[in-house]
Amino acid sequence: MDIFRNKAELQNKITQLKQNNYSIGFVPTMGALHEGHISLVRCCNKENDITLVSIFVNPAQFNDREDYEKYPRDVQKDIDWLKEFNCDIVFNPSETEMYPEPDNRTFDFGDLDKILEGYYRPGHFNGVAKVVSKLFDYVHPHKAYFGEKDFQQLAVIRQLTKEENMEIEIVGCPIVREEDGLAMSSRNKRLNSEERKNAVEISRFLFESREKKDEMNVEGLKNWVKDQLNKNVYINVEYFDIVNEKDLKPVHSWSESKDIRGVIAAWVGNIRLIDNIKYE
Repeated sequence: MDIFRNKAELQNKITQLKQNNYSIGFVPTMGALHEGHISLVRCCNKENDITLVSIFVNPAQFNDREDYEKYPRDVQKDIDWLKEFNCDIVFNPSETEMYPEPDNRTFDFGDLDKILEGYYRPGHFNGVAKVVSKLFDYVHPHKAYFGEKDFQQLAVIRQLTKEENMEIEIVGCPIVREEDGLAMSSRNKRLNSEERKNAVEISRFLFESREKKDEMNVEGLKNWVKDQLNKNVYINVEYFDIVNEKDLKPVHSWSESKDIRGVIAAWVGNIRLIDNIKYE
């Protein structure tokens, strides 16, 4: 496995690979890898000759500097794990390598980056777009892999590639969950034992809401999920909405679309978790 910290050296390697007609799949990460990330690597391995994983905690997408500082980091452990799963290349740049000068670009995704996560974390998706566009420019992959847990991020990145005319196939991969149902997240490591025990309520009530879909209208189900979760003293729901998957705008009846998803953000203690579920 090759490890690069310099983008010029990485690009030289990629040029060589493409001259030999290798297909390149890309998995961008912020490290602190878990089985969710590894599922992306596995998918990438199946569909490409070369699997490239980036590890970079992107400061531009954090609204809270303290949250950025506390984000879990263990690069050597991540690299050792990636070796086990047949990753070919790791790109682990420094902040100065990624941002040698201030990046003042502003992206406009219409309402897509201003609702839900975008409303509660203003500027977050602009920061995501900055780093992903840079990484895509360095790597020029044929395919890039993102988890559906960050469903809005996936939609924003698809829009980014469309607007920037990038010939990259964006592949969304299913959410990977812990045995008790909690969506895997690097932030789960920051939950204490009681918080972790109660955090599973988020996924539990999402799954129950799917069972209750035929009994309630959309507004009633939204209120039911929020009420059930807010009864738990460890959980504070920031938002729960039921949206059209295509544009993430709220739906008001189950007949509006065949592709409807419930999306949630909730605080468990001081840790903010997100999850979603497809209604079928």
